[in-house]
Amino acid sequence: MINLDNAVIHNIYISEDHNFYGHHGKPAGKTPMIEVDQAVCEAGKGIVGDRFHSYKENYKGQITFFSLEVYRDICKTFGIENLKPSVFRRNVIISGIDLNRLIDNEFNLQGINFFGTQEAAPCYWMNGVVAEGAEEAMKGRGGLRARILTNGNLKKSSITS
Repeated sequence: MINLDNAVIHNIYISEDHNFYGHHGKPAGKTPMIEVDQAVCEAGKGIVGDRFHSYKENYKGQITFFSLEVYRDICKTFGIENLKPSVFRRNVIISGIDLNRLIDNEFNLQGINFFGTQEAAPCYWMNGVVAEGAEEAMKGRGGLRARILTNGNLKKSSITS
C-alpha cells in the first residue's frame, strides 16, 4: 500500500454526463465539469454525482487523477494562460505524486483506499480543447484511472498553490 500523505489535492470535479467518452464521430457534449470542495467516494461504484458512478461493475475508471505539474507544463508548452484544469475531464487535480507509479498498485489518500488501474490516456479531443498537439504532448502522462476500494470523503487540501 502506497500512502500519499504528501500529495496535495488542488481541485475536485464531477460531471453528470460525458462530453467525449462515447462521442467518437459525433460532436462533443456540453455538460460542464463542476468543481466541488469534496467528493463522496463509494467503494466499487465511483464518485456520487459523477458520470462514472455505477457505470459498470468493477469499472476501472471510477475516479480519475491528473497531475498539477503536467497541467502547468501543458499550459507552458502551448503558451496558454487561463486554461482551466477542468478541460482535461479528470476528477482530481493533484500534486506531489508521480501518478504512473500508482498503476497496478493500491494506494491510500485521505484515508480512502484506491487501486490504480491504468493511465487515463489522452485522446484526440485534447487537440480541440487544449491545442493542436496536446494529445501527443500528454502521452504517458494523461493521468490515472482508479477503482475506489473503500468509502470516504475526498477533500480539497486546505493549503494549495
